Amino acid sequence: MFKLKENGTTAKTEIIAGITTFLTMVYIVVVNPIILADAGVPFEQVFTATIIATVAGTLWMALFANYPIAVAPGMGLNAYFAYSVVGNGDITYQTAFAAVFIAGVIFTILSLTPFRKILIEAIPENLKHGITAGIGLFIAFIGLRMTGIITDHPTNLVGLGDLHEPQALLALAGLAVSLILMTLNVNGALFFGMAVTGFIAFLTGHLSFDAGFVSLPSLPEGLIVLDPVAAIGEVIQHSLYAVVFSFLLVTIFDTTGTMIGVAQQAGLMKGNKMPRARQALLSDSIATTIGAMFGTSPTSAYIESSSGVAAGGKTGLTTLTVSILFILAAFFGPLVGAVSGLAAITAPALIIVGSLMMGSISHIRWNELDEAFPAFLIILSMPLTSSIATGIALGFISYPLLKVVKGKWREVHPLLYLFAVLFFYQLAFLPH
Repeated sequence: MFKLKENGTTAKTEIIAGITTFLTMVYIVVVNPIILADAGVPFEQVFTATIIATVAGTLWMALFANYPIAVAPGMGLNAYFAYSVVGNGDITYQTAFAAVFIAGVIFTILSLTPFRKILIEAIPENLKHGITAGIGLFIAFIGLRMTGIITDHPTNLVGLGDLHEPQALLALAGLAVSLILMTLNVNGALFFGMAVTGFIAFLTGHLSFDAGFVSLPSLPEGLIVLDPVAAIGEVIQHSLYAVVFSFLLVTIFDTTGTMIGVAQQAGLMKGNKMPRARQALLSDSIATTIGAMFGTSPTSAYIESSSGVAAGGKTGLTTLTVSILFILAAFFGPLVGAVSGLAAITAPALIIVGSLMMGSISHIRWNELDEAFPAFLIILSMPLTSSIATGIALGFISYPLLKVVKGKWREVHPLLYLFAVLFFYQLAFLPH
């Protein structure tokens, strides 16, 4: 079924690769509920929804695309959901999930048509790199803020917090352990870093397991998005077009870039083409749609899948293994719930993932101002405005403007001019 001999691998290698990938990305079942809790979503709901979305997307990838690429709720997209879309207080998380659902449906349709390819090619590479780096800076800032390492300041807006506070000390210890493990190329470094930090917190009395360790999975609110027609109505009523577009845009670029990168690493690309690309992209769009119905932010292909590929994973048997392990993780809700109550355990993962995403900054052509400044504007504005959508909007407005001034207007895809007008209208005339 998985063509193991054809791909030059064995069942044992694939299962070990699946365990490796699982260990490197299982932190999401802890981090995602913590971030979405700030939007008011119940912990049990997000925990179970995270696993449902992960299993749905990763199983599709395993059975239909036969790739060793896992899918789960995306870092950065969950922060955008919690702090930008719901955080401003204008809409409820139920309405925000309606926007995620619509974005998932549109993404599914785009994955079945050539428009997805046109859209990806229309966006300049520098803007794509700027979006990735900006999201990285944003989620690292959230990690620092959650633990009190960075705090508000009456004059400078932000300043250094009290590093003698237990939360800050624990976070710094966890960051040090995780970084040491990553430097030593230990598979699952982020997961083991969280485990060590949790153990220290338990010894110092900052972590307890009053509710036990194991329980049956639950969805206290059931299905959050029940009626697709009602979801469309919610998006129209609250003018959430920019929100849907931002979810769609980031998911498409993040997923496509990750899939191509991991497929290249595994030696699965045929020239510049990725075989079974449509089935692979469908795994993410379907997971986003299903995840929104149960209560989690958009999914994305996980770059952590590269750790499984490095361990020899080349087929869907790797991702089938990942799916089975996530199903087992669903029964450890009380353990994850106890850990999620202490931000210091999960914040180091946010900071480190943020630093890895910042690596995209090296691909920006800094010696050309008309290319560099729009990317810089995206990177700067995302953490300062606490909005991924605002960062994308400013970059998409400034890029064609500078190209026109420089006489290079023909280099800009017509779609980009359309996006610039839509984003300008949204920033200038719609409420924020």
